[in-house]
Amino acid sequence: MSLRSRLPSRVVATYYAYQATLSFGFFAPVFTIFLLARDLSYTEIALLSTESAILTVVGEVPSGYLGDRLGRRASLFVSTTAMTLSIAGFVVAESFPAFVLLYGLWALARVFRSGTGDAWLYETLRDRLDDEGRFTAVRGRGRAVNLGVTVLATLAGGALYTVQPALPFAVSAGLHALGVPILLSFPKTAAFNDGRDATVSIRATARVVREQLTAPGTQTVVGVAAVFFAYTNTVNSYVQPTVRDIVGLPVSFLGPLYAGFTFVSAVAGYYTGAVDARVGSRRTVFITAPLVILGVGLVTLFPLLAIPAFLAYKGAETLLRSVTAGFLNDRVTDAGRATTLSAASMTYALARLPLLVAAGAFADRRGPQPVFGAVAAVCLLTIALLWLATRRVTAHT
Repeated sequence: MSLRSRLPSRVVATYYAYQATLSFGFFAPVFTIFLLARDLSYTEIALLSTESAILTVVGEVPSGYLGDRLGRRASLFVSTTAMTLSIAGFVVAESFPAFVLLYGLWALARVFRSGTGDAWLYETLRDRLDDEGRFTAVRGRGRAVNLGVTVLATLAGGALYTVQPALPFAVSAGLHALGVPILLSFPKTAAFNDGRDATVSIRATARVVREQLTAPGTQTVVGVAAVFFAYTNTVNSYVQPTVRDIVGLPVSFLGPLYAGFTFVSAVAGYYTGAVDARVGSRRTVFITAPLVILGVGLVTLFPLLAIPAFLAYKGAETLLRSVTAGFLNDRVTDAGRATTLSAASMTYALARLPLLVAAGAFADRRGPQPVFGAVAAVCLLTIALLWLATRRVTAHT
């Protein structure tokens, strides 16, 4: 096999380059510590996460619909610009109201990318390469590229923080800004070149979304994935203080630690396609989600499990995001593709809403370590109830 045949196509290589600019690695190892140093409490940090989740719930479907109507590149341009401005704002933000504004901008960026980015990739692979079956593998490898950059960035993040706490955000804003010219070189998908998607009505799109997300098999996969992502998103704020205060790792070592987290995620992303092909989407979700939640929950009782448990959940999160995106893409038409993927993301955000503030208040009273077990118990019970409900529906049909 020649070297040329082994290299990715130009459009896939451009997608990989764009993914490289989306890394949060420079500030990820110190994000919670940075907010605590700005005199925010765990409850205030949880409120910020709740704000982001609420805005995601409100904005996901409209932003996905706009992605279906106006074009994938336009939505991604809004996302990249908003994210760059949000990260840059952390350099100067000092008060809780300022962070409220920045989290709102951050949420806007996320909702304009969540469904649209996957929709663009799936349709481009189909239209340009006649190979939409590679979606899960290409998305996973794109995520691996992103995480590869993140490994290098996290190694520098802790050191940059010790020089000046806002410096990691300044460097990260510059990296995100590089994504704009790369994004503008993206080709339009065929649907937007010939105007097909411009004729889709809101009612028709809503019908597609409802049919896809309420199908029995799809409903269960999305439900279990939503519980898993709710768990990882909720406990993520307590990883850094737990590692620093309970495990005893100094702040300067958080960068290398997060580089390890990211390396595991990159490996998981690279092999997502192989796992999906061998195990299957449903089985991957149903096995991985409860096992990882249980493992991380045990950190409350056994603190020495913290680092291996956190490694497992970082890798599993990357794996399941690509697997669920591929699962949904294979079951929806172009007319409502971005809207359906955004609706799934809205479901994920909605699932974490009741956990965020409760976990923040609990952490202010009991400390960060007990949060892992308490939230795990709630999530495992929810997954069990979903499984029982599915069995009951299957038995009646």
